[in-house]
Amino acid sequence: MTAEVEASRLTATVAELTGDRFAGRRVGTPGGRAAGRWLAGQLRAIGASVTTDEFPVADVRELYRTPEFSWHAGLTPRRGVHRRDFAEHLVSADLPAPRTGELVVADSDEWLDKWVLAPDLGVAARAQTEGATGLLVPRGTDAEGWMPKMIAGPPVGALPVIAVRTGLHDEMARAGSGTVTASMPLRTVQVIGSNVHGVLREPAAGSPGVLLTAHFDGVGDDPERRLPAAADNASGVAAVLEAARLLTVLLPDHMGLAVSLLDGEEAGARGSAHHAPGVRPGTYVINVDGAAQLGDGAAVEAGGPAHDLLAALDQAGRETGVPLRAGAMPSDNRRYASAGLPAIGIGMGMPGYQTPAETADRVDTGTLVAAARLVVATVLRLAIHSRGSTV
Repeated sequence: MTAEVEASRLTATVAELTGDRFAGRRVGTPGGRAAGRWLAGQLRAIGASVTTDEFPVADVRELYRTPEFSWHAGLTPRRGVHRRDFAEHLVSADLPAPRTGELVVADSDEWLDKWVLAPDLGVAARAQTEGATGLLVPRGTDAEGWMPKMIAGPPVGALPVIAVRTGLHDEMARAGSGTVTASMPLRTVQVIGSNVHGVLREPAAGSPGVLLTAHFDGVGDDPERRLPAAADNASGVAAVLEAARLLTVLLPDHMGLAVSLLDGEEAGARGSAHHAPGVRPGTYVINVDGAAQLGDGAAVEAGGPAHDLLAALDQAGRETGVPLRAGAMPSDNRRYASAGLPAIGIGMGMPGYQTPAETADRVDTGTLVAAARLVVATVLRLAIHSRGSTV
């Protein structure tokens, strides 16, 4: 390479995207829209012609206040900490104000106006029929004791449903009694997402183009807690921007190059679903989702007619010293592959995934550099294959 990856630029991009003003970058929020505008400026700064396109995103779950949860089985109520002891369940109905009811276990005969401690959602129909106040179901935590946040899932049900940390759920089951007071101010909103596209050069006649993609949205802050979304996916965005900057210098003129920074991935990959059908057939798509902690290697998933792309990636991994392994990458790459495009998804770790612990200081600079170098080397290998000469 005649140009080098700039580690300081990569870390600065992650720091910017995880800042307070973007508030977790959830699709359809002021913070998400502000992040998109900032990224458009970054693409223009490297010479891209920038456009945006908007699309509707339905059924996004939104906490509009911090929920409450306490269990009173003795002299002093046990007050739960949101995301530590309990969290919203995506099927939960909105419960704006705290509601108190007796706690019963699932094999109790009387459920009317009771909080039912259940092993799963299999009792939801009975709970609704018998007038239960709501359901309490178990949920595990990550290794650091957090319950990760999600904003899209199955349809909302008729009753409040609260996910309770498994250990606490077990303790409540052993006690088998008490009272529960809880709220779950969780609504479903319809929002507008906006992808940011930058074209750096169009391909010459008969030559292929490459599209680099990464989603910039996160799950968004809670009402009283930051969720910075550093690994997922400020890190991937940083790697793609840096790779694009280098490729404007290194890539042969015949090869097309574009970047799409996608919105709405956390709400069901809506941005890529909107964009993929309109991408020029044959375009090679490289998607990076997570570039924060390489570990034992980069996870790679291929889809569509991706033989040449995989071959180029394999060579690039050898050249850059980045170990590659097959691994599921359920991200935007799948939308492009479903549209018949050769697409790969690359992931290099997400420490603190979708929790308050997903902070910029946990994004490893060496992994950011490795991701950018891997993408650049892959695209240059594709250029060699397409022209049959050296670059």
